[in-house]
Amino acid sequence: MKTKILLIAVALVAGTLATNAQGGFTRRTIEERVKAIDEKIGTLNLEKAKKDQADTVFIQYFKAVDAKREEIMNSGSPDREKMRAEMQKLSGDRDDKLKNIFTNDQFKKWKDEIEPSLRPQRPKDGGRNRGS
Repeated sequence: MKTKILLIAVALVAGTLATNAQGGFTRRTIEERVKAIDEKIGTLNLEKAKKDQADTVFIQYFKAVDAKREEIMNSGSPDREKMRAEMQKLSGDRDDKLKNIFTNDQFKKWKDEIEPSLRPQRPKDGGRNRGS
């Protein structure tokens, strides 16, 4: 009986790992993404009104990103360069709004430390040695 349970557990873990290795991840919700940012920008010591304003900017940004990504992906022939250009434009618009909320020092910390830490980290080998 114990062997059977152990085999089932191993099979479940192996299945989960195989799914994740093949890119089977779920995009986080807007709320989850804003919460992740809130945890990072806590170091900026924003007063509540400023934090609420920043949250609104991030919510608008993520909604726009999701809509633009869906639009481009559903266009029939997704263009990587077009997607990149659109995302840069949306990020620039977001940053213009954040500049009106953050002090110069807070914005510098956002750009230099916090924003880069939110990007998914890719393996240095480009993921070529995942299964090795």
